[in-house]
Amino acid sequence: MNSNNHFLRIGTLVGGHDAVRVIPQILPHGFESFSLTFWQTTGDIDLVETAKRVREIVDEHGVVISSLGVFGNPLTGEGGNADTLASWERVIDHAHLFGTELVSGFTGRLTDQPIDASIPRFQEVFGELTKRAADRGVRIAFENCNMGGNWSTGDWNIAHNPQAWEMMFNAVPADNIGLEWEPCHQMVSLIDPIPQLRKWVDKVFHVHGKDATIAWDIVKEHGIHGPKDFVWHRTPGFGDTNWTDVITILRQAGYQGTIDIEGWHDPVYRDELEMTGQVHALNYLKQCRGGSFVPNPV
Repeated sequence: MNSNNHFLRIGTLVGGHDAVRVIPQILPHGFESFSLTFWQTTGDIDLVETAKRVREIVDEHGVVISSLGVFGNPLTGEGGNADTLASWERVIDHAHLFGTELVSGFTGRLTDQPIDASIPRFQEVFGELTKRAADRGVRIAFENCNMGGNWSTGDWNIAHNPQAWEMMFNAVPADNIGLEWEPCHQMVSLIDPIPQLRKWVDKVFHVHGKDATIAWDIVKEHGIHGPKDFVWHRTPGFGDTNWTDVITILRQAGYQGTIDIEGWHDPVYRDELEMTGQVHALNYLKQCRGGSFVPNPV
């Protein structure tokens, strides 16, 4: 599909280690892109061979690999994160083999310290990684999940609040770092995602297709620190967000990326209903973008 058609692809996330096995099974559903993810480390996977095999599968169908992601804590390198920083370097170096120029993940965080305390280490680590990426024509996008943390304490990630984004981008003022954004992670903090996206859209490099449902009746009766859940992560089409608005804002800003569904979180469309929910989201998001591309008469 010609990029001049402003064709905004809708895809899904697939574990990098499972890509060769899983992608052929779900391709027939109509996914147009795949974001390959690794948890903490790329491990012993041969990225050159995996890229070759994945490209053989997707190229035949006109599908793209939108991004590679490493989700760990590259700032501490402690415990299971010992290989996270090296994994970032590896996926940056190998991204071109997958046909993508985008690498994403958590920023990392100094464990159980305020976000401010992590900025110098963030500047040190990602100052170098952004240079490495820029040399290879690669952009870096930060997932905006709090991973159970807040401003004062936590592990994994500082990039979950717009004030933190300002601090991060001031510390590393590079054109090739931005956000891997989704409404859900902002809604769990009761932030309205639509005006936020309009403000930050120029820094949005990748969009995760994940929504949320906020139970305002529970918030108003029990608050957000009580025992009752007040918000649920949702697969798009089942949550509160109008994705037509999201796509409108993205297109008005000239967004050239994809929306890749992040499943495995919905409280209803899970387990045996996982792919039912994901394919519903795929078709819903395609309708929100206006359906299939239709050429004008000439």
